[in-house]
Amino acid sequence: MSELDELPAVFVRHAAAILGDTSKGISGGEIVRVCSAYAIDANVDIPYASYPFTGRMGINKRTALYESIMAFPSKWRYKIIRELCDHKVIQQFNAAEANKLKVQLFTRYGRFSGDASASDINHALIEETRHWLSAFPKSLDLYNGAQQKREHGVFDRNVLDDLRLALETLLHDLLGNHKSLENQLQPLGAFIKDKEGSPELANMFVKLIEYYAKYQNTYVKHDAAVVEQEVDFVFEITSCFMRHLVRIFGNS
Repeated sequence: MSELDELPAVFVRHAAAILGDTSKGISGGEIVRVCSAYAIDANVDIPYASYPFTGRMGINKRTALYESIMAFPSKWRYKIIRELCDHKVIQQFNAAEANKLKVQLFTRYGRFSGDASASDINHALIEETRHWLSAFPKSLDLYNGAQQKREHGVFDRNVLDDLRLALETLLHDLLGNHKSLENQLQPLGAFIKDKEGSPELANMFVKLIEYYAKYQNTYVKHDAAVVEQEVDFVFEITSCFMRHLVRIFGNS
């Protein structure tokens, strides 16, 4: 079997070191419970189906988790690692490392995810927005990063933050300044009017950006719990903002 056909042992070992960490990972009993449930669904035998771990002296959690995950085919390894990254214990005690691990998982081995997607985003809108952002590579990179994370179910606050930064970076390029999003309202209104937008549209656009910035401040800067159902809406409205701004900039 080639490397392309398998989620490699070296990555599984890395994941197990994070997810089975002595102080910040899931417990030995939880490793057995979770892996046993996956083993039933996948119809595979796992080396450690009871706790305390039996069969070898001094076996630790990381090794037990690694060897258990390696008993599964690659698509199941992917699923187990991805879902364990979202385990409540992991997110409580080691969220930063787990979210980094999840990004590595889907960027390197996303081919094992199957057809599953965490998002119902309008993909035609995304492709159009990418087209319009092609002349603005910094903003495009942030936008692409947000889309990748959303598609693979990675930490919604990171998605929102990437979207805010993508829009903010685009405004820096279009307006020729480096102001924060909250401080772009007056320059943005003037920009739209200067590009022959109606006063009504300019006022509406500015008001929407004002509320958008407040939403972002609540759910990103102040670390409030993100309402998952709202993330796709924020993604699509950000896309509409950027697409329209680049369009009128290009028509000048």
